[in-house]
Amino acid sequence: MIIHQFYDKGLAHASYAVIRNAKMIVIDPSRDPQPYYDFARLHEADITGVIETHPHADFVSSHLEIHQTTGAVIYTSKLAGAIYPHEGFDDGDIIYLADIKLRAINTPGHSPDSICILLQDENGYDKALFTGDTLFVGDVGRPDLRENAGNITAKKEELAKQLYHSLREKIMVLPHHLIAYPAHGPGSLCGKTTSPDLYSNIGRELKENYALQEMSEQAFVEMIIADQPFVPHYFGFDVDLNKKGAPAFQQSINVVLKADRAIEKNIPVIDTRQKEEFRQGHIKGAINLQNGEKFETWLGSIIQPDEPFYLIAATSENLDTVIKKAAKIGYEQNIKAALISTGGKEQSATINIDDFKTSPERYTVVDVRNWNEINDGKIFNHALTIPLPELRERLEEIPTDKPIAVHCAGGYRSAAATSIVAGKINTVAIYDLGETITQFEAILK
Repeated sequence: MIIHQFYDKGLAHASYAVIRNAKMIVIDPSRDPQPYYDFARLHEADITGVIETHPHADFVSSHLEIHQTTGAVIYTSKLAGAIYPHEGFDDGDIIYLADIKLRAINTPGHSPDSICILLQDENGYDKALFTGDTLFVGDVGRPDLRENAGNITAKKEELAKQLYHSLREKIMVLPHHLIAYPAHGPGSLCGKTTSPDLYSNIGRELKENYALQEMSEQAFVEMIIADQPFVPHYFGFDVDLNKKGAPAFQQSINVVLKADRAIEKNIPVIDTRQKEEFRQGHIKGAINLQNGEKFETWLGSIIQPDEPFYLIAATSENLDTVIKKAAKIGYEQNIKAALISTGGKEQSATINIDDFKTSPERYTVVDVRNWNEINDGKIFNHALTIPLPELRERLEEIPTDKPIAVHCAGGYRSAAATSIVAGKINTVAIYDLGETITQFEAILK
């Protein structure tokens, strides 16, 4: 038997292949199915099944494409309301993969339709648990993503109660040796304190996971709801897209228009070049969302799911990369055109950092960190707090009687935020504090 984990660091997403006797099951696949085809070919196996632990919010799954390409059966809970061809997979249901078993366990809480999958090996030994978004290493799935998405919606308080019971009645009673394979790792917005480890075991989680410690249902609900990360704009869109199944990955990105053309007004331009290049010259009003590890998340946090946009990169290779990243959250269909650009007429202002250090009160400071960071303490007491995902909708709140200095915690978000502010406000200078913010964190916090 082979259990293999595929990991996408950009979305902190883990998917899995289980192979036995030349038959392969894929669990929670990412948008691009090619890695699973390659793995099956490497091991001379046929993909016979795909299991979805729930309709995912943070990435688009290739379950439907794998089914259409290989004939593999898609398994998911009947509660998911899936409208693609599938077989229900709920409590008591078993998938036989040669002489091993995959058994469904309904674990509502992260979503009403969440399941975990217990793997029993050829000797009848409980070997592993694929936990989806129910249990992470050091954390559990957040319960606040299905209040306005999917065929079944539920209040976060109700889902938190369900999660409390799912963990204690379905997960914590399992053998301590069971390896736990979650669908997410560190940095995922489906949890809040996920460990850097990508797998664990039930015994370790019982000892170390804060959510599995002894507490009342009410204490658990209050704790699990508090201080959850922001919810990107695209999450509800991806739940609905995964419920019906996404178009084929390669075909969908192949139809993205890649050509020089006039850029229409009032359509966002996402310039993915590094901020040093962007500052030297860019299109007026462009948003500098640099191609990096979390590009997909920030794209789906700034741009609405129904909003068209232009995509810019410095090279053809980089352009292909960011198109594929956009497709991982289903945004390739929003790309009005993808363009190669090396500059533009607009240039970014450079702050005199010594002047700012001497008199920061002479500037309107905009803090674009997330709310949990802001709530831990402001770096500048007089700062206006507008997290990056809210900035485009709250630009009118920024006063224009002083120069504006924008900061985050390290420079990536402030580069995007500065470009957003500069695209709308042209009566005062707009500055990005960038990486220099770390100096102030040490001095002022």
